[in-house]
Amino acid sequence: MMFYNENCIEGAKKYLKSDSIDLIVSDPPYGINGDKLDKHYNRDESNVLDGYVEVPEKEYPEFSEKWIKEAARVLRPGGSIYIVSGYSQLRHILNALANTALQEKNHIIWKYNFGVYTSKKYISSHYHILYYVKPSGNVTFNTNAFFADCEKNENGGSLNYLDREDVWIINREYKPGQTKNKNELPKSLLTKIILYSSNPNDMVCDFFLGSFSTAKVATGLGRRACGFEINKNAFDYQINEIEKIQPREYLPELRKIPENKFVNKGKPLLTEEIAEITKEYTQLTKNGTSKKNACNLLSDKYGRGYWSILNIVSSNHVLPQNEKITLFD
Repeated sequence: MMFYNENCIEGAKKYLKSDSIDLIVSDPPYGINGDKLDKHYNRDESNVLDGYVEVPEKEYPEFSEKWIKEAARVLRPGGSIYIVSGYSQLRHILNALANTALQEKNHIIWKYNFGVYTSKKYISSHYHILYYVKPSGNVTFNTNAFFADCEKNENGGSLNYLDREDVWIINREYKPGQTKNKNELPKSLLTKIILYSSNPNDMVCDFFLGSFSTAKVATGLGRRACGFEINKNAFDYQINEIEKIQPREYLPELRKIPENKFVNKGKPLLTEEIAEITKEYTQLTKNGTSKKNACNLLSDKYGRGYWSILNIVSSNHVLPQNEKITLFD
C-alpha cells in the first residue's frame, strides 16, 4: 500500500508511473464551500475530522483539468476511472474528461437516502458517477460480479440486468458518534465498483482518499491500494485505521453466485441445434406454453441466453446442414 499526505496532482507526478493503475475511484472536493455544508444538511459535525481542504469555485476548472490529466496518464490502457460529482461542478469535470483520450462508458446516477434541505427548489438527492476507460487495452468488466445470468427475481426479471442498470439506489451510511471525514462513500457502492471493474491484486487508486474508504474496501476485497490525501488530520488518523483492514477480509461477506447455467453462451450455433430449438418451441407453444415460458425452458435445456432463443424462434430460418452462423447470445 502506498499512501501520501500531499496534493494529488504533484504527488501523482512524483510517485505514480504512467500506465500503472488498474482502477481509479475518486470523489473530488465539492468546490461549493464544502466546509460549511453541515448548515445545509442540518447535521452535527462534531465528530468530523478538521482540516477539510476545499477548492475555490473559480479555480475548479483548472484544478479538474490538472488532476484528471494525471489520472489519465497513470491509468493503464484498458484501465477504468469512476468520478463521483454533484451537479454544481459537473460541467468542469466533463470538460476535463473531454480533453483527455479517456472514453465514456456510462454516466451513472447514484440516488441516496437524504439530500440537501431547501424550501425554494427541488431537493437534490443524487450524485453523478462518471465511468470512463483508457483506450487501447483490455477493459476489466466482470459482468457476473454479483449475479449469474440465470438468476431471476420474484417477477421473473433478470437480477443481473437490474444490477447493471445505470441508476443506483444505495443509501449513505450513518455513523453517529464515530470519527469520520466530511463525506464518505458507502462501502456497498465502492464494493460494486471495485468488483465490476477490477480483479484480485489489481492496483486501485484514490486521488482524494479522505476517509480512505476506497482503499479500505479495495484492501478488504483482495486488491492493492494507493492514493493521496492533503488533509493532515484525516491522513494521520486514517493511515492507522487502514492498518486494521486485513487483505481479503470482506470476501466472506459476499454472496455465493450460483453456477451460470448458460454454458453455451457465445458459442456458434449449428443448424441442427437451431432446428431442434425451433421444433421444440413449436411443440411447446402448440401445447399451450406461453412464448416467454417456452423460451425460458429452452434456455435452460440448451444452455443459451433467453434472447438467443428468442432470436432463433423468431427468425423461422434454417440454414443448410452443418453450416454455422454467427448468431451469439
